[in-house]
Amino acid sequence: MPVELRPATENDATAIATIWESGWRDGHVGNVPDELAALRTTDTFHSRAAERVADTTVAEIDSQVAGFVMVVGDEVEQVYVGAGHRGSGVADTLLAEAERLVASGGHPVAWLAVVPGNARARRFYERNGWTDDGGFLHEAPNTSSTVMVPCRRYVKQVA
Repeated sequence: MPVELRPATENDATAIATIWESGWRDGHVGNVPDELAALRTTDTFHSRAAERVADTTVAEIDSQVAGFVMVVGDEVEQVYVGAGHRGSGVADTLLAEAERLVASGGHPVAWLAVVPGNARARRFYERNGWTDDGGFLHEAPNTSSTVMVPCRRYVKQVA
């Protein structure tokens, strides 16, 4: 089925939040500090998705949101695909769009953070030409305090 990409709208926020929460839990629970997992409630995914619409591109299949990517500057911040569309090429399409957006913003190198234990995501990025550039501590956003999360920085030359 063809994948259509478009900028997200406010009407997409609920679908984005649902995909984000499910995908985040799949890749992060058990791989990030328990404190962060406890802070990531359904409400936080919904509020964050609504706040981030301007940074988001959605992939649609048959007029339904199948996945999304968030890009800010040179960082690919979020790449998630609904469970029913995993393995269908939607993630490849979204990642290629993220790379295009980073390059069109004048950045020669794109980067993203991935937790070391998220082996599926790490394999996906590596298959798409991204390389592990080393570890760092990511300050996970939340409303009450800062949670430091060990991450790997992946990079790719895009321009």
